[in-house]
Amino acid sequence: MTTSLRQVYLPLQFNQILEIVKQLGADERRRLLLFLLGQLPDKNDLTLTHLASEEVLAKDWLTETEDEAWQHL
Repeated sequence: MTTSLRQVYLPLQFNQILEIVKQLGADERRRLLLFLLGQLPDKNDLTLTHLASEEVLAKDWLTETEDEAWQHL
């Protein structure tokens, strides 16, 4: 059994693409942006680790409790 790849023309309007992009998670949107900019890093490239970490840590950092804890500084 052989399988051949076939290209399918699927015309999408800009607003349809935006709706699809809105459904992506933050990491997927970031990868899409890098792809569109021609800067998609190698999977082994750790230079973007800080971006992924920032989003996760912001959930804990950007709270009223944290603001109160650091208010004296």
